[in-house]
Amino acid sequence: MQIAGLDLYVNHPIIALGSSEWMPASLELAGRAAAACETHLLVRVQPQTALVKVRIFLPDTEDLSGPAIGFTTVFDGPLMLPDGRFVIGDVMGQSRFATTLPGPGTRRVRVDVDDAVGHAHAVDITVARDS
Repeated sequence: MQIAGLDLYVNHPIIALGSSEWMPASLELAGRAAAACETHLLVRVQPQTALVKVRIFLPDTEDLSGPAIGFTTVFDGPLMLPDGRFVIGDVMGQSRFATTLPGPGTRRVRVDVDDAVGHAHAVDITVARDS
């Protein structure tokens, strides 16, 4: 079930998602499509030329189906959300979206992008209870 959809305009080619707490300064992409720590995830996206389309899904079951046609999974793992809030925004702090999920804790998160080699124009995020 899709719970949110947003268009982000970003000046920097990275969006951050995860916990509402401060993101560690040591987290960096280092040339990858995505990089994660215990509470946050960075995803490489297309800056400045177009809006980045982001969709958030909560699955009906704990089984996360595969990515949509034309998308590639760049992250599939746990993220800790201590207060149950899930935040998405550009790393420059210009755009930010937050939603509250049912209950705090560790969540299994899968992130799929439409371009895992270059810069993504669309990002699908599926958030489930960690099993």
